[in-house]
Amino acid sequence: MAQTLILVRHGEAQGSRPGVLLGRGDPGLSEAGREQAALLAPLMAGLIDARFVRSPLLRARETAHLALLGRAAPAPVPDIDPDLQEMDFGDWEGLTYEQAAALDPPLAAAWAEWDPGFSFPGGESLAGFSARIEQVARRLAAPGAGTVVAFTHGGVVRALICFFLGLPPRDYLLFDVSPGCVALLRLWDLRGVLVGLGPVDTVSRESAL
Repeated sequence: MAQTLILVRHGEAQGSRPGVLLGRGDPGLSEAGREQAALLAPLMAGLIDARFVRSPLLRARETAHLALLGRAAPAPVPDIDPDLQEMDFGDWEGLTYEQAAALDPPLAAAWAEWDPGFSFPGGESLAGFSARIEQVARRLAAPGAGTVVAFTHGGVVRALICFFLGLPPRDYLLFDVSPGCVALLRLWDLRGVLVGLGPVDTVSRESAL
């Protein structure tokens, strides 16, 4: 029997800008981000027997809280999974790729090529990131898990999609995962089909049930 996995990227974070690396920094949601999170509530209200998990970072916690307000009281408290945290960009936190490339062109090129030996200066290695993505993927797809909703981050959503679709990790940029975006997958063991990806109003409630 197929399992349903719903991956939710948190809403827009305070001070975030397109193209700027936001990893382990911990801002809360902007006003627009809170609105994006609230739009998730009707979908979450229909997931009666779902299990909910989230990243420990504030923007994911606030997104989960607002998204689950529409459910019958008391709202469920998502489990915290540290492996759902965004990539640790280390010293490149707050930079754009172009700025990082100006600081160290060969190192930035190694990231772009998804060189498994690459590590962000003062941060996480791609090998380490891939390893924890596989670990959390196995927990999310555990036998009998049923419907699971994970509130997490853009890089993690992209990486999990690649993992379950059997794509190389470097293909993660093929997927447009904007703030408040929902990815819906049907899983059979550790492989799956991407059923929907986009703003919540483009992912039908029926396909998620």
